[in-house]
Amino acid sequence: MKITLKVWRQKNNATKGGFKVYPIEHVSTDMSFLEMLDVLNNDLVRKGEDAVAFDHDCREGICGMCSLYINGKPHGPQQTTTCQLHMRSFKDGDTITVEPWRAKAFPVIRDLVVDRTAFDRIQQAGGYVSINTGGVPDANEIPIPKKIADEAFDAAVCIGCGACVAACKNASAMLFVSAKVSQLALLPQGKPERKERAEKMVAQMDAEGFGACTNTGACEAECPKGISLTNIARLNREYLSASLTSYEVEVKGGD
Repeated sequence: MKITLKVWRQKNNATKGGFKVYPIEHVSTDMSFLEMLDVLNNDLVRKGEDAVAFDHDCREGICGMCSLYINGKPHGPQQTTTCQLHMRSFKDGDTITVEPWRAKAFPVIRDLVVDRTAFDRIQQAGGYVSINTGGVPDANEIPIPKKIADEAFDAAVCIGCGACVAACKNASAMLFVSAKVSQLALLPQGKPERKERAEKMVAQMDAEGFGACTNTGACEAECPKGISLTNIARLNREYLSASLTSYEVEVKGGD
């Protein structure tokens, strides 16, 4: 099949970027999207041109680094990671527009690569357990109901790719933060720090410049791991509870 790529090119965050058009022939429908970009880059290198920079690592849908905005959708037309998107999802003769994530908190490094270390800083602000949890007990000795364990696992599958931010009209990171808060708040090991965790992670999210959540649901619809909006509701409850407790402590301390 033949396709035309309209790719965003930008040397760095300090320079102005723009789209460049590349026609590609002999594209196999069995290629992944990233393999197709490899073909493009091989052609560019042979011509003495700079290859298109794009992020990737595992190419197995695990790491979430393959963050591309394809034809107006994070990761493309399928609800999956870009590395798991195949060219059979497109038609012969299609024009495909490829862009980086568009968010203030995700500045462009080069071409299609963005800096997503804002997510790392949010995680470092409170997305961890600092108490000694001991060794791994036998499964039948874990005092956690299966329903709760399943909910925690469903939140923990978030790979931090940033598709939720890219899909949101406000570039909100609420789905990511809520998943990271939920996976710990639901488990006994995470409860001692649950209030401090919610306050610190939300504060860091705001400091990074992410937008507010207006519950349009675009984040859940585009998330390659299907993280549920119920986690955002849980984060709101966690944060409200923590804020009320902090206020009471502050008032009593002031007396």
